[in-house]
Amino acid sequence: MKTESAVLTFLLSIHPVQVTVAEVARELVGEDASFLERDATDRAAKSLSGFGLIHLHRNLLSPTRAALRAKELFDL
Repeated sequence: MKTESAVLTFLLSIHPVQVTVAEVARELVGEDASFLERDATDRAAKSLSGFGLIHLHRNLLSPTRAALRAKELFDL
């Protein structure tokens, strides 16, 4: 859940820019990240997409309207 939170927070902070899963992983865990760290980012993106919090389209990530509204409501 920590990785999901980091991915969503990052995507909300750069919206409306769309980025790839690899770009998010590099930003969150660095260039020299292990496979497990990169894989955790990928799994977090898929999980957030499944919950309807991010769009995952052709490997590009962006927050959904619901996530953007929650950010406004909770001042994230």
